[in-house]
Amino acid sequence: MGKLTVFQVRNAKPGVGPDGKRRKRVLVDGAGLLLIVAPTGARNWVLRIKDGQRRRDIGLGAADIDGAGRNRGEIDETPLMLRRILSLAEAREKAAALRKLAKAGADPIAERDRERRATPTFAVAVTEAHAALKSGWSDRTANAFLASLEEHAVPRLGTTKVDVIGSADVIAALAPIWTSKPVMARKVRSRIGQVLAFAKARGWRRDALPDARELRSGLAKQEQGKNFAAMPFVEIAAFIADELGKDATASRFAVLFAILTAARSGEVRNATWAQIDLEARTWTRPAAMMKMAKGHVVTLSDAAVALLEQWKPNEALRDGLIFPGLRDKPLSDMSLTKALRTAGRDETVHGFRSAFRDFAAERCPTIPAMVAEMALAHKVGTATEQAYLRSDLRDLRHALMDAWGRFAAPSLSGVALNVTAIRTTEAR
Repeated sequence: MGKLTVFQVRNAKPGVGPDGKRRKRVLVDGAGLLLIVAPTGARNWVLRIKDGQRRRDIGLGAADIDGAGRNRGEIDETPLMLRRILSLAEAREKAAALRKLAKAGADPIAERDRERRATPTFAVAVTEAHAALKSGWSDRTANAFLASLEEHAVPRLGTTKVDVIGSADVIAALAPIWTSKPVMARKVRSRIGQVLAFAKARGWRRDALPDARELRSGLAKQEQGKNFAAMPFVEIAAFIADELGKDATASRFAVLFAILTAARSGEVRNATWAQIDLEARTWTRPAAMMKMAKGHVVTLSDAAVALLEQWKPNEALRDGLIFPGLRDKPLSDMSLTKALRTAGRDETVHGFRSAFRDFAAERCPTIPAMVAEMALAHKVGTATEQAYLRSDLRDLRHALMDAWGRFAAPSLSGVALNVTAIRTTEAR
């Protein structure tokens, strides 16, 4: 039985200090329940518990003086934990419930607030997660995250509260694209997991995330992933020689430049003359252009430099995009693919990166594998190795790209035969 009475609660006044000024007064009801009367006269219920060696005060709400918080005779149907104005009896009931939870090892503050926090739908959580996380992503990643979820997940999960989404819900959302669009489906699965993890971190969800094994068990087996079709590197010299004998078009020369630099299609299509230093033989690509969102310097071979000079022999015209499309816009990815199809080839532009890597492994054994990976703008080594490796191995990359240029385009390199001599220590 508590010590306080309704009469005492109703008439509780602040304390008075030696200086005659009002001060806070604490009235004890018992079992940790306190009535705190502020100097202003405001009265609030507080539960005091001991958590290990630490004392915690948990606010319960304001004291309801003679039913002032509700109309007389009206039954308050608001859940107890959500009530912000409490009578003496309600304060005791709420304190007892939280005290019991604390003894069971639960966090009473989290339990008090759990019902108060509105649990958002998946659609709202997607928007919240995107807004909170996008500052750590590139614009491309942020846009892809939002667009893929809005197209493939929100139509099925959008109106469902994030705290009740389980494996069956995720499987139902992924099933329509799981085998028809396997790459996108795996990305969407990962991004759904990101949203649910974000919801859990925000306190909107208490259950564990859907188990990956359950998701795999509930979805059809996807076909084995296929590599990008690549031209055998021994055929590349003949291909380039044949293409150089045709009309010079932006798409054709873009393909050749991609081969000689082992670059990705998008990097070549968005390359500008301002990024090129023909004297230093470098192509400096900004982070925004790169898949890994990290700037990269490509070392240009004699063949790559000669190709650019052949494409635009007049220095005064070297401005803007190197290989512009219609209305000086970047070429489309299909324009480079079409150039390959016109040449009678079925490979992909990306496949030439694989051909370059095979060449480096088979024809340049004295060049460390790490050099070829750096030339491809791949991450190399463990996190520790990356922390200690401060050099970008530019001299070695120059040597490797020169060898590749002489092999792939001997006519542009100024050599008569298809040779692969390696210069590893030339000063540049």
